[in-house]
Formats: sequence, C-alpha cells, structure tokens
Amino acid sequence: MGHSYEESKKTAVKIIIILGIITICEVIFALIGKGHLIEGVTLPGPLIAIVMIVMSLVKAYLIVYEFMHMKYEVPGLVKSVLLPVFLLVWAVIAFFWEGSYWNNSRNGIQERNEEPIEIQQKVDKQEGMLIIEIER
Repeated sequence: MGHSYEESKKTAVKIIIILGIITICEVIFALIGKGHLIEGVTLPGPLIAIVMIVMSLVKAYLIVYEFMHMKYEVPGLVKSVLLPVFLLVWAVIAFFWEGSYWNNSRNGIQERNEEPIEIQQKVDKQEGMLIIEIER
C-alpha cells in the first residue's frame, strides 16, 4: 500500500502496454483467422472463439487486478467477488446449452409437421366399420 507515485505510474504504464499488446494480438489473430490478412488461410471458428475468450479473460484479469486494486484486498473479499462471477459464467453457459436444446427440438417438430401425410380409408364389410390408416 505504501507505493510511491513513480512506482504506481510505472506499473500502470506497464499494464497499459500489456493490454495494448494483447488487443493488437486479438485483432491480428481475428483477421488472420477469418482470412483477411493472408489470403487462403482461415482458422476454425471454435479455435478463434477460444483464443479470443482466453485473451479477453487475461485482459479482464489485469484490469481488475491492477486498476480496480483487487491485488491489495484481503483474500476473503477477492473470493466473494470471484464466486458470483463464476456463477454468472456458469449460468450463461447453462442458458446457451438449454436454448440450443430447445432450438433443436423446435426444428425437429417443424420438420415432422412438414412431412406429407397419407390417409387411407377402408370399409370392413364383415363388421361394417370404417378403418382409417395414417401413414407418414
């Protein structure tokens, strides 16, 4: 806590430079991954997403750790801040997973509704009953 102004300034500048480098790397990686910088070179979408998420999490960690002064707090406070964040991430993943399931279910129902249906009527002469058979 007893850091001088010059030490704090050097640390802030160092973190800002690191954040800038990570941001530039994100932009370059995204442009290469989508084939905009090197023609004919593309990367799989999930790989791009994972790398971008990891780099964004590193930037978020550095911002919270240094600029929001989380490194100076007691461990109990740090854990009380991190637990809701992890629960929020879990909830977002769970909602996307559930939404994907319902989307797939809805698409399956729509496909089944679009299938043609043939209805055949037969009269059973012995019993005098009408029999309806439905075939898909």
